[in-house]
Amino acid sequence: MRIALLGMTVALAIAATAAKAEEKLLRVGMDIVDIATLDPHRTSSTGEKAVISWMFGGLVRFPPGSADPAAIEGDLAESWEHSPDGLVWTFKLRPGVRFHGDWGEATSADVVYSLTRAADPKRSSFSSTFASIDKVEAPDPLTVRITLKEPVPSLLGLVSNYHGGMIVSAKADQALGEGFKLKPVGFGPFAFAEHKTQSEVRLKAHDGYYRGKPKLDGIVYRFIKSDSSRELAYASGELDLFSGKREQRWVERMRQQPNTVVDVFGPGEFRTVHINMRIKPLDDRRVREALYRAIDVAQLIKFVGADVTTPGNSAVPPGYLGEIEIARPAPDIAKAKALLAEAGFPQGLTLKMVSSSISAHLPVMEVIQSQLKRAGITLEMDVVDHTTYHAQIRKDISALVFYGAARFPVADSYLSEFYHSRAQIGAPQQATNFSHCSVADAEIDAARREPDPAKQKALWRAAQEKIAAEICSVPLFDLRQVWVRRASLHYGYKLEGALNLAPPITEATTLE
Repeated sequence: MRIALLGMTVALAIAATAAKAEEKLLRVGMDIVDIATLDPHRTSSTGEKAVISWMFGGLVRFPPGSADPAAIEGDLAESWEHSPDGLVWTFKLRPGVRFHGDWGEATSADVVYSLTRAADPKRSSFSSTFASIDKVEAPDPLTVRITLKEPVPSLLGLVSNYHGGMIVSAKADQALGEGFKLKPVGFGPFAFAEHKTQSEVRLKAHDGYYRGKPKLDGIVYRFIKSDSSRELAYASGELDLFSGKREQRWVERMRQQPNTVVDVFGPGEFRTVHINMRIKPLDDRRVREALYRAIDVAQLIKFVGADVTTPGNSAVPPGYLGEIEIARPAPDIAKAKALLAEAGFPQGLTLKMVSSSISAHLPVMEVIQSQLKRAGITLEMDVVDHTTYHAQIRKDISALVFYGAARFPVADSYLSEFYHSRAQIGAPQQATNFSHCSVADAEIDAARREPDPAKQKALWRAAQEKIAAEICSVPLFDLRQVWVRRASLHYGYKLEGALNLAPPITEATTLE
């Protein structure tokens, strides 16, 4: 009897081991040290946005593999309509959409809660983009009505599966409180399972996902800060997908590896040097122009590589609706020195800034540091990990902020978040206006209210021209996304773009 029981135990153990071995886990490597939050309304960090995008959805969504606003389709909402004046939008929700775990069905109450939360500066990093919403109502469990104070350019982008548009479980957020940020609950194809500090996040398949049970059993999202360590982990078979170096030579080398696919896609993160005009002597336009004249963007693009960059000349990223071409003053070291001397700094000056240590930041900032040095501007950089960097730059202590971001691709999203006074660091609706620029508030606001597309574009043009004349920032280039995967990993769609800066992992994704 004892022998029979022992045999049965061994057999069960072998079966369990075999089942575990057959488990389809996607192993992903990301260039971060850790995550600070998985709350979609809080983070703008690339490393956090990627994993969040696999867990959450919005009223509408960008189809997997697309970042085209014209392609937006229903997600939680199956249909919508708006009043002739564009001020009232009504969404009909899809019945039977389940949140992860035991948190029940997603209803209009969750949408009202989520959008109200996203508009609250105490709970959201994107509150300024929701400033035009007057009220969000739930006439019944499957109907949501949004009333605007003024027309919003591309409202569907605001309520898509991106940033503040993500729908959270109201019950889960209220029950978990502060704990929600590391135990998030959405209705996407994958659900949060575990967070190991400075190690990994594990997701499990959401078996009740309304589009169908995912073909993958889960995702292991590993934090591997070092570029070489991620590459080594991939080469040794420990990773199936990882964030790559956005450098020309590296991309070309990885494309030569066997059974490997390198995905380079947009929209990129628009690299900009924001000039903090609250820190002296950067309140002097002559000093800001000296900075502008000292930075050679063509040299930066040559350094990073043409395949992974797109030059930018305006405050608005290239390719966004409403972006204009603005003539860039030629790099001129002699002119920069003359401007500094005129401003009272004939011997040059020293500026202090916080910089991220990630490979997409630090090498570029080191080139800029060298360029500024030629003009007599000494840049002292406090290099910190990326999570600390995001916290520090929001304390208004950095003279320059080198920032890369992708937003919904219309001019308003960038102008409102980076160049409107209500989005200034320290303001009640603080977002990412690191320069404290306010010169184009009137044009930005007027464009949001303007129903005529031609007049709206004219207002956006005027705003960009004012920002350029004030030299609130130095636009650099759009840096495209680079991810490396095994040829055996099939996304389940054609990857042409991804607004959340990582390949969407969906119910259709497979790993052979």
